[in-house]
Amino acid sequence: MILINLLPHREARRLARRRNFFLGVALSAVAGLGVAAAGLSGLTQLTFVQEERNAYLQTEISRLDGQIKDIASLRAEIDALKARLQSIEDLQTDRNVPVHLLNEVARLSPEGLQLKSLVQTGADVVLTGVAQSNERVSELLRNVSMNGQWLERPELIEVKSSLADVSARERGRVYEFSLRLKVKRPTVDPVPKKPAGPTSS
Repeated sequence: MILINLLPHREARRLARRRNFFLGVALSAVAGLGVAAAGLSGLTQLTFVQEERNAYLQTEISRLDGQIKDIASLRAEIDALKARLQSIEDLQTDRNVPVHLLNEVARLSPEGLQLKSLVQTGADVVLTGVAQSNERVSELLRNVSMNGQWLERPELIEVKSSLADVSARERGRVYEFSLRLKVKRPTVDPVPKKPAGPTSS
């Protein structure tokens, strides 16, 4: 016996394929939404973690800024204290400079030379006096250059011959001179050196 299928089987297969297609699309859409939701959740979590890190870093930066300001303030105070200490040391040294200058001039001045004045202006010292000869003035310049501890860079301003009282009992031709010196401050009080002996005029 021959059986003939008169039902629309092609239409039924087409509907089944269409239904499967739409079901696959729906499942793919659901899967895509799930993946997107999971990605968004992950990004949100990473953003939250990064914001916490940023907040922590900002807190630490603020704390370090405060410490840096404290350090800068301490450095300013240290610099001010150093400046005060240097001023005190300079005052202490300057207090003794006149004594050292007078000792130095007396030590370096050769015989046959008399000083009239010693004027200090800052680091400059101007000496004026009379000498029995030009050699005495040259010897004073040489003594300052070679043996000066508180005086340096002697510069002859003027020397001229004149008649004047050499002493209360003696009159004769003498040489008036003036010279400029520079004051220097040794790091420690120097031990005076013995100047060279007087030269014969």
